[in-house]
Amino acid sequence: MVPPLCVEAIMLNDLIRQRPLDINLLLYPEVEILDFAGPYEVFSVASRVALRDGVLAHPAFRVHTVATQAGMVRARYNLRVEADASLESALPCDILIVPGGVVDQPLGDPHTLDWIATTAARTALVTSVCTGAFVLAKAGVLTNQRVTTHWDDIELLQRDFPALTVVADVPFVDLGSLITSAGISAGIDMSLHVVARLLGADTAASTARQMQYPWQDQP
Repeated sequence: MVPPLCVEAIMLNDLIRQRPLDINLLLYPEVEILDFAGPYEVFSVASRVALRDGVLAHPAFRVHTVATQAGMVRARYNLRVEADASLESALPCDILIVPGGVVDQPLGDPHTLDWIATTAARTALVTSVCTGAFVLAKAGVLTNQRVTTHWDDIELLQRDFPALTVVADVPFVDLGSLITSAGISAGIDMSLHVVARLLGADTAASTARQMQYPWQDQP
């Protein structure tokens, strides 16, 4: 069943048949590695699987990494990754992913928060992984919805943003045009769920199998 609040997201099902969907994946200092690498892997593998299996005649997704400035970003544990674009040069997207980690930089940067709010308002599907929910809430994208985050941050998110209904013990919460996921590896589950919504359960299952990731789509 199609989740509620997803008129824009329904449009993605038609759009993906016409062209690749563009994904902007936010990077920032101390971003959690698997929070961004997991979704990056899922959508990249899904594109390859969909082409291989004849589901689409073109790649399903194009993933672009975005940071305050283009170039090197130091993720958690001193991993150096390179952002494709700056906030100013980032192209419009169909899907926005805000990963978690140590979110001090995005929470304290009005420029990043403004970019997230503006991008989210123009984007059919907005997602967060882990403590990325704090960033979406601070940017005003999350206001009074049912959401989730890493199990260790459930109480803190509820305290800091009391209008939200923060739930535990679920891999993600899908509101149609807005999806929040639990911690770290849950971003993989959420991303596979998006693949299932847009390309079908068989393609999502084939993507998970290609990744050798045990997966069962569930809210």
